[in-house]
Amino acid sequence: MKISGIDHVEYYVGDLAKASTALCDAFGFRIAGRQAAGDGPAGQQSLLLAQGQIRLLLTAATSADHPAAEFVTRHGDGVAVIAFRTDDVRRTFAETLMAGATAVTDPEFSGTGEAAVGTAVIAGFGDVLHKLVERTDSGTEFAPGIIEMIPAADAASATHAGAAADDTELLDALDHIAVCLQPGELDDTVRFYRDVFGLAQIYDERIEVGTQAMLSKVVQDEVASVTFTLIEPDLTREPGQIDEFLKAHGGAGVQHLAFRTDDIGAAVRTISGRGVEFLIAPGGYYQTLEARLGQLSIPIAVLHELNVLADRDRWGEMFQIFARSTHERHTFFLELIERKGALTFGSRNIRALYEALEDEHAGITH
Repeated sequence: MKISGIDHVEYYVGDLAKASTALCDAFGFRIAGRQAAGDGPAGQQSLLLAQGQIRLLLTAATSADHPAAEFVTRHGDGVAVIAFRTDDVRRTFAETLMAGATAVTDPEFSGTGEAAVGTAVIAGFGDVLHKLVERTDSGTEFAPGIIEMIPAADAASATHAGAAADDTELLDALDHIAVCLQPGELDDTVRFYRDVFGLAQIYDERIEVGTQAMLSKVVQDEVASVTFTLIEPDLTREPGQIDEFLKAHGGAGVQHLAFRTDDIGAAVRTISGRGVEFLIAPGGYYQTLEARLGQLSIPIAVLHELNVLADRDRWGEMFQIFARSTHERHTFFLELIERKGALTFGSRNIRALYEALEDEHAGITH
């Protein structure tokens, strides 16, 4: 296997304090590290946020010629780097190039001994890059010489004063990443992840919402630690949400990150209590849910109350909900998902998501 999971996601932002405050105060992330003054690459400031197995690196440009400045100008705040863990960065880098990847940065190491970290960068989709990361077993350092780690005991004081007082972790892992692609890019992107990273296509569907339609394929590694939901507009129908994303975002990009939780009910109640609004399921969704899925481990009444969507496959149940976008271009949002054995993605829920997004868009434009 060329990669062994997602190491972290780097999010380029225009306002570092605003972005970190939103994720810490509402979603329960803590500041696990920060770029010390005078350390790391010039022209930027970064904060490392952590929760469960999730690592989000927020980076803001402090000079106009930094890549983050150009990215935010072109796309607004957004996912710019998706980093994969590997046991041998030099070998993996060479293998990806032989498989057709484009090199951006050759392998290099920072730190020494057990704290050493090796990285290399290749091109991904749109303006999104993929970083390959090799870490030692200790894992005590994230980016030596760039990010100064904050001990867990001191994390509460380092996190914003307005953050939740308790240290309960609501979110455990990054379940999947949803990507919007330009028309005609879907099959090539599937091939890219298959050939370069060894991912397999596990899902393929055409989704219709009103007069629009989109094509969706999911690629995943063998242990479901890396999952991409890839979407492109269907040009045989009228322009719709994916077309709007591509126009507002300025090309292909990440539409949402899905965070896995062990208790979606508690997570939704807590996060909504901190001011986050979630999308409302389309009318009639819950009226047919029990007839379609049978009795679920979370009562239908509770799902309806919380606007949580549900589905079932032969492995188990899956529950998910989507936060209302607060992005200035409405091109990015977050998802919460709980899996009780289920491995797949409910096609009815994907349709329900885009119906809810249609309702949200109608409210914005009217």
